[in-house]
Amino acid sequence: MQAIKIANVINLKSIQRVNKTLSNQKADIASVISPVQYNTNPLLSVQCDSYAKSWQASPTAGVWRKPLARESRESGHATSLVKYDAGASFARHDHPKGEEILVLKGVFSDEHGDYPAGSYLRNPAGFQHRPYSKDGCIIFVKLHQFQDGDILRTKMDINNAMLFTRHRAGHKSLCLHEHKKETVTLYQFETETIQKYYYEHGAEVLVLEGAIEHEGDVLSKGSWLRLSPDSPIEWRVATNTKLWLKEGHLGLSR
Repeated sequence: MQAIKIANVINLKSIQRVNKTLSNQKADIASVISPVQYNTNPLLSVQCDSYAKSWQASPTAGVWRKPLARESRESGHATSLVKYDAGASFARHDHPKGEEILVLKGVFSDEHGDYPAGSYLRNPAGFQHRPYSKDGCIIFVKLHQFQDGDILRTKMDINNAMLFTRHRAGHKSLCLHEHKKETVTLYQFETETIQKYYYEHGAEVLVLEGAIEHEGDVLSKGSWLRLSPDSPIEWRVATNTKLWLKEGHLGLSR
């Protein structure tokens, strides 16, 4: 009987060690088993709740990712949420086909400056930096997606109310970027409304605050939606909703 008890204790301790190891390696396992290609076809509509996704470890210590769309694990077209732990940093690098960033939480930094939550950045091909975060941050990032000829570096503060244009329909907007048929706009809806749109060249939406109802689904804060080209849509937008919206860029030659 004593031998059985000892064996059971040993087995329990072994199971606890295994569980602890699995728990510590959870992010690494998720990174390994997640598909290399993910939501790559821009002609297909897709939506996801980024809050429901787990953070995945990147090759850089202290930097974590939630891939929303990507064509390769460490290069090429990618749309992601990225989290920097306090003190985490990348080596100096550039981004072929550019880098687009919206700082969602904390302060993102590089040798060119500090960018608090609400900062919108566009770094064209050829721009180099060494990004880091002193106290930690979360950013929304789109890589390798600039169109040919899109070469301007942009830095804007979406918290600056003076930059917005007010509309009669109870909302206001801020144009963040425009190049050829591509536009990036921040929308703030102060009252509940129904909005109808038609996107000839597709669109992407990130819900920053509030919620929208799309085809019967309620997409709340943190939801990302990609609409295929030639998409007529109708949204019910909740009061005090803030949306980042990019349109006119899907299905275009680069």
